[in-house]
Amino acid sequence: MGTYYNIVYVGKEDSLLTKAVDSLLINFSKQFSIFDSTSTISMINRENNILLDDEIIDLFLLSKNVSEKTDGAFDITVGPLVELWGFGNNRENKITQNEIDSVKQWVGFDKISLSGNKLIKKYDNMTLNFNAIAKGYATDLLTNLLELRGYKNFIVEIGGEVVAKGKKIKDNWRVGIQVPTKKRDDAIESFYTFELENLAVATSGNYRNYQEINGTRYSHIINPATGWAEKSNLLSVTVVANHCALADAYATAFMVMGVEKSLLFLENHPELAAFFIFTDKNGDFKTIQTDNFPSCIKN
Repeated sequence: MGTYYNIVYVGKEDSLLTKAVDSLLINFSKQFSIFDSTSTISMINRENNILLDDEIIDLFLLSKNVSEKTDGAFDITVGPLVELWGFGNNRENKITQNEIDSVKQWVGFDKISLSGNKLIKKYDNMTLNFNAIAKGYATDLLTNLLELRGYKNFIVEIGGEVVAKGKKIKDNWRVGIQVPTKKRDDAIESFYTFELENLAVATSGNYRNYQEINGTRYSHIINPATGWAEKSNLLSVTVVANHCALADAYATAFMVMGVEKSLLFLENHPELAAFFIFTDKNGDFKTIQTDNFPSCIKN
């Protein structure tokens, strides 16, 4: 998945755990990596009648549920737009409205369905991209692995998507929200630290993965409705949920929806908590959070 993982657990050391974790993640990449031409998702994107295993079906149904609830703000069928904008395997230097219109016809969750253990695409040119939910889902899978091995106190992270279970000895696990950087390679700093117990957290932002075209910065967050990469004042969204896949997907959806629409959505979904970082008209950082978001730890 082009990122790192980190696991800390409390209890007897398991010398075989690293091998089990690596095996799980290698198998996961062979299913969901768009950068591996032999992966299951790459085969699905090239042809029809590919038999799906339970994990792909489960992640598809989970993605569909989030897409329906967010009116399409989250959509795994944005694959053609991701490629057009240069966040997939190809790179483009200039994007036109005509190019966007030409591929938008292949985007939309209503144009794909599940029939038994096969995906039915309305158009052969449709391609799927699970990258906006895959890290969270893989984090959940590692959580299940550790629980099956009898561990109750641990924290799992894949590229910033986190699940915390139990406690770190006597204290709760602590997680920090990163200060948005001006450039993708700037140092990582945290300005809001909170405790996390038996919950998951994921962050989506536009300050690490972006394209600069003719001096304008475009986020890797693609709006499925317009086809354009986002250029909003919303810098990042951090979501706390019961499962990391959900936190991951909703963080992406909220980046597309913007602060106001997201807050209205969250009023009807108390199972989620969110923290937004955005800029005001003067370019200064501002934050807003839901009432149920964990409190900041004062050092």
